[in-house]
Amino acid sequence: MGRGRADGAAGDVCSRRGAAQTTREMIHLDTSFLIRALVSGSAEDHRLRAWLAEGTRVGISAVCWAEFLCGPVQTGNLELAARIVPDPTPFTAVDAASTVSLFNVGGRRRRSFVDCMIAAIALRAGASLATANAADFRRFEPAGLKIVVT
Repeated sequence: MGRGRADGAAGDVCSRRGAAQTTREMIHLDTSFLIRALVSGSAEDHRLRAWLAEGTRVGISAVCWAEFLCGPVQTGNLELAARIVPDPTPFTAVDAASTVSLFNVGGRRRRSFVDCMIAAIALRAGASLATANAADFRRFEPAGLKIVVT
């Protein structure tokens, strides 16, 4: 999500975060989506701005936040991302059990374990998952995961 406003003027892109919520929908951002949303003018930037303007609740899992912090990330982008998603949803024991189930159903692919963790947290939170890598998460749709792509 670029630094300027959608209309190109300077300003705080998160200024509507405190506005009255007009919808109960929750969307968790995958790391890939968040990284691309920080690129001004990207499809993800526009989509995130629209959600915030509509009052859609936006969150992120602690797992995605950790991936994001692995960077590289510029200080300004880190501060902006922290304002957009200030309280990452933690990974719990319930999520651990769900992760194992998703991992088994997904074919026990070693490189997919973190994706299973991300999906488990979104499922528990009742959130859709915004991702730039939908193919990584499609196998979790039968478990109830809703995927949002740009």
